[in-house]
Order: sequence, then C-alpha cells, then structure tokens
Amino acid sequence: MFATSALRSSYPAYKSPYGPKYQYQPHFAGLTAKQAYRLLPTTAAFGGVALFAVIFYASGIPRVKSDILQHIPYFGQKYFVSHIPDSDNPF
Repeated sequence: MFATSALRSSYPAYKSPYGPKYQYQPHFAGLTAKQAYRLLPTTAAFGGVALFAVIFYASGIPRVKSDILQHIPYFGQKYFVSHIPDSDNPF
C-alpha cells in the first residue's frame, strides 16, 4: 500500500457545485439575527402580559397605588384614588 497523506496534500479537496454552500453565520449565544427578529414579538407579548399581571396583583398595595398607578396619565387620578367616606372612618 502507498501513503494516502502524500496524495491528499497535493490535490485540493473536491467541492461539488451541487452541494450545500456553507457560510459563517454570526450569532450571540447561539441566537442569530433572524431568530431574534422572529422571537421578538412573542417575547414582547409575554413581557407585556407579565407586567400587567404584576401590576394587577400589586394594585391593592397602597404604596404601589400612590407611587406608580396614580402617575399614569388620564387614568391615575380618576381610577386609582380611593376616597374613604367620613361615615366609614372609626375616629
């Protein structure tokens, strides 16, 4: 038998014109730009729903009402201000 390594080094590797055309695809942590562009609306929707759920569950906390919810334009002073009638005041 003869050494194949000597023959392989003198000839370039054959590349079929019908084979796949591999190119480097830049990525960040395995996420390409196309994947990120397709994932963005779904992520934004889940983030919006999560934000709404957190605000809804925390809306009963007085500090959240006074610091966050009352500063929302057009809705804060109308819907998130609780007036306690004098008849319900024990003092």
